Amino acid sequence: MDELLTAAPAEAAAGGSRTEEAYRPAADALRTYRMVAALWIRSTMTYRASFALTLASSFCVTFFDFVVILLMFGQVRGLGGFSFAEVAFLYGTTGTAFGIADLTLGSLQRMGRRIRDGSLDVFLLRPAPLLAQVAADTFALRRLGRVLQGLMVLVWSLVLLRDEVAWSWGRALMVPWTVVCGAVIFMAVMVLGASALFWLQDAAEVTNSFTYGGNTLLQYPPTVFAQDLVKGVVFVVPLAFVNWLPALYVLGRPAPPGVPSWAAFASPLVALVCCGVAGLAWRAGVRSYRSTGS
Repeated sequence: MDELLTAAPAEAAAGGSRTEEAYRPAADALRTYRMVAALWIRSTMTYRASFALTLASSFCVTFFDFVVILLMFGQVRGLGGFSFAEVAFLYGTTGTAFGIADLTLGSLQRMGRRIRDGSLDVFLLRPAPLLAQVAADTFALRRLGRVLQGLMVLVWSLVLLRDEVAWSWGRALMVPWTVVCGAVIFMAVMVLGASALFWLQDAAEVTNSFTYGGNTLLQYPPTVFAQDLVKGVVFVVPLAFVNWLPALYVLGRPAPPGVPSWAAFASPLVALVCCGVAGLAWRAGVRSYRSTGS
C-alpha cells in the first residue's frame, strides 16, 4: 500500500510533466511571436507622426471598399434581397475578421520571396519556432486601420439592425463568436497559402485570391452568386463559415439550398479542422524545403 501511495504522486508528476511538454511548443511560439512583434512595434512608434499617417491611410484605403457599397445602395434599395444594414453587417464581420488575421499573419505573404532569395535560412538558424518568427517579422501595426474600419462598419450595422432583427442571447453572442472564428479560419488559410509557397514560390497571387479575394466575396450576400460557388465555399474552401452561415442565422434568414441549417453553428469546428490541416501542411512544407545555397 505504501508503495502504491508513493508511486501515485510520481506518476501524477510524470503525467504533469508530459502535459507541460505538450503545451511547451505553443507557449514558445507565442512568446517568440510576442517578442519579435514587440520589437517592430517599438521601431514603428519611434516615428509616431509617420505611424499616424500610415494608419490613417490604411483606414481610408480600406474604407473605399465600403464606399462602393454606399454608392450602390444610393441607386437600389436591396441587393439580392438584403437591405443595406444586412450587407453592412456582412461587410463588418468579414472585414473585422480578415483585418485581425491580416494584422497577425499578414507577413506570411513574403514567404515566396524568402524562399527564392534564401533569406528563410536565417530564420531556420535561430532556436525559435519558424512560423512565429516569419509571421511576426516586419509586423505592420498600420494594418490596425483595417480592423478599426471593419469594426466601425460592424457597430454601425448593429445599430441599424436594432429594429430589423429579433434579437436573442444566442444571436447576440453569435456576433463576436463569428468574428473570432472567422479570424481563425482566415489565419489558417494564410498558413496554408504560405505552406504552398514551399513548392510554388511564384504563386503568392493565387494564395491571395483565397484571402483578399475571399474577404471581398464575403462582403456581399450569397444570394447574388451562383449556387455552385456558394457550395464551393462551404464544402471545398470553407470560407462561408467566416460570416455567411453564422450571419444568416443572426439575420433570421434560411441557409442556402443544399446547406443544412445547423451549419451556422459549425464555425468553431471548421476553424479547428482548418488549423489542423494548416499545421500539417506547414510541417510538410518545412520538411521539403531545400536551401538556395546563397
